[in-house]
This record gives sequence, structure tokens and C-alpha cells, in this order.
Amino acid sequence: MTIKLGCIADDYTGASDLANTLTRAGLRTVQTIGVPADNLALPEVDAVVVSLKSRSIEAHLAVARSREAERWLRGRGADHVLFKICSTFDSTDAGNIGPVMDALRADCGETILLVTPAFPETGRTVYQGHLFVGHVPLNESPLKDHPLNPMHDANLVRVLSRQSRTKIGLVDLATVVRGPEAVRDRLAELAGQGVGAAIIDAVFDADLTTVGTVALTHRVSVGASGIGLGLARALVESGGANTGTADAADGAPVGGPAACLAGSCSQATLGQIAHAEKIMPVLRLDPEQLVAGKDEVHRALAWAGECLGDGPVLIASSAAPDQVAAVQARHGRDAAGHAIEQAMADIAEGLVQTGVRRLVVAGGETSGAVVDRLKIPAFLVGPEIAPGVPVLRTVGTTSEMLLALKSGNFGGPHFFLDALGLMR
Repeated sequence: MTIKLGCIADDYTGASDLANTLTRAGLRTVQTIGVPADNLALPEVDAVVVSLKSRSIEAHLAVARSREAERWLRGRGADHVLFKICSTFDSTDAGNIGPVMDALRADCGETILLVTPAFPETGRTVYQGHLFVGHVPLNESPLKDHPLNPMHDANLVRVLSRQSRTKIGLVDLATVVRGPEAVRDRLAELAGQGVGAAIIDAVFDADLTTVGTVALTHRVSVGASGIGLGLARALVESGGANTGTADAADGAPVGGPAACLAGSCSQATLGQIAHAEKIMPVLRLDPEQLVAGKDEVHRALAWAGECLGDGPVLIASSAAPDQVAAVQARHGRDAAGHAIEQAMADIAEGLVQTGVRRLVVAGGETSGAVVDRLKIPAFLVGPEIAPGVPVLRTVGTTSEMLLALKSGNFGGPHFFLDALGLMR
């Protein structure tokens, strides 16, 4: 297998978002969970997205795992590697965006690289180096209260400078709208000033095409799915992508019981849970009890066992920000988060053992814990449920499953119903 584009994603839902974007743009795409084993048979594809769970771990571990993924991708022919991050640039001053970027840049000998989390289709734009979520700067959006990586600064040049060893510059919108040659000239100017990475503005969809065209001529780039879209467009335009399909729609229906798990505490997911209560049985778990022990897990599985015969169910550990803060204050942020993630993974494992083969998971950390527990090595990418969220069909598992892995902020009010409707 020789791939045209290699991608390393720092969480599983972000990887699904990117894989979905690449597929829509015309690239045959597979999402793997971690660096694939040598004996895992993958179909012929244009792009591989290696999913890591590295966004919030210690920086040196994120660097080591990302380097391993890059070596695997380069070994399969990838000339360009995209380090895929969240479109809200989730990263503390200790990393992990900066340290991983520095390592990948050094490994491939790149002089300067482009960085942008912009994806106008999903309301993420960058102007004068500042990230906007919808109509407000990042630090005024709900992401300022993110439980793991609260974001209090919208100036990405400043944010990245605090965590990278290299000098950070800016390619502004006035340059982008003049086209690829203007961007290349600006990068050459910045490189001459000792700049190793540049935040690039993107406000409109067409800007992504310019960004991708320039980025593809470099060895590495950093950004959200928007830059992935630009890279895919550039590949298709250059004739570098093959034709044909390899996606989750190709297989036979899976059928059987279906369940939804929600661990995200975002406003979007909380609203989706509230809507789901009108159409399916919903069990709201007590985060304090999830941290305390296994009783809440047993209660959830017993409840699901009674309800699944009548249709899909939803089990949620999601809670309002003040409730989450209270649990974190009592048990510690990392300890509480890990305990709840593992409890949700316990529930997912129990559901699959009872025959569930269609599973919708909301929340990046929750999705990572669930997929790891189920030991799923890879996915084929299928139909889009909502922007950034595709149907995924397992590859390399004994029994085929369909999954949807949703970042907390993605999807409309009816997301859970929409997902189940496409997962047959």
C-alpha cells in the first residue's frame, strides 16, 4: 500500500472528523486506531489517518507516539504528513501542539510549516492570527470552560509561541487572498527571519484551497480538518488521488441492538441528550458515583439490558460545568476524568458483550477510552451524519460493528437520532 497523504490525529473523534473530510473531498481514506500492526490488512487507499489519544497526555509521550506514527506513514509512501489538532486549538502552555510540531518539523528537516485550525464550514475561522468560534473570539466561547484544556487566549501566535521552541509568525488574510505565490513569498520572508512555523489566516472556504496548495509542497503541516480539506483538494487537482471507493457503505447491514454513550459536557452534547430524552430511554449517570466505584456501571448495564429489546438507549455521564468542577475539586481533574472515561468504557464493553453492534459515542476522551477498550484496530469511513462525523465500519475485528465518534461540540440537536438512522 502506497499512500498519498498521511495524517496523525491527537484524538479519535478528531481523526473521524478528518477522515470524513478527506473522504468527502474524494480521497479513499482509512482511520486506524494507533499505529497499525504489520499484519493488519488495509485496503488500497489514498490517505490514512492514524488516531492517537495524545491531546492531553504528557508532552514527551505525545511526541514519542506522534513520531512513531510519522515513521509508519512515511514508510508507506506519504510525502506529506498532517498533524491534526482540534479546531479550537485545545492545548495548554505545556503542550501538546507545540512540542509535537517541533519534533515532526525537526524529523523531516522542514524549514517552515503552516499551522491553522480554521474550518469555516464548522464556524472556526482565523483572522489576524486570532481564532474565532462562530462570531466570538475563542476566549469568549464556551471553550474557555473546557474541563481539560480551557482556552483563555484567542491569539494563536501567542499561544503557540508559549509552547514551541521555534519562532512563530503570521501569514495574514491579505496575503492569503492574493493566492499561493503570495503565501510562498511570505513564508520565504518569515523563514529568512528565523521563523519555523506560521499561523495562517483562513476566513472563507476558498482560503483553505490556497492553504492546502501551499502546504502540500512542504513535508508537514499542523491544523484541523479544514487544512485537511485544502490538502485533499490540492491532491485531487494535481491528479495525485486515485478513483474508486473504500468506505463503510460498502458492507452488508450490521443490524442488532444499538446504543448511545455520552461523556462530553459541551453545551451541544447536553442539548442533544435533552432532545434524545423525547425519543428514547435515557439514563443519566451520577459522575460522583462513577468515580467512587463500579456500582454505577452495573446499574447502567442492568438498565440497558431491560430496555434494549425495545430499541436504542442512551447512557450519559455528561453534566453541567459546575457539577464537573465540583467532582474535579473533590477528586482531582485528571483522576476524575480518567475514572469517568474508564467507567464509560466498562459500559461500552458490557453493551457489546450483550450483542450491541451499533454504537454512537459523544465526547473525544470518552470515544478514545471506548475504542481502546473494544480493541478496534481500524475503520472504513462511510456516510456523513453531521459535519465532521461519519459512520465508521470496523476493520480487523471478529464481528463487524458500526460506530459514530462525535466531538462534543459537533452535530445538531437531533444528532443521536440522525446517527442511528444512518447506522443500519
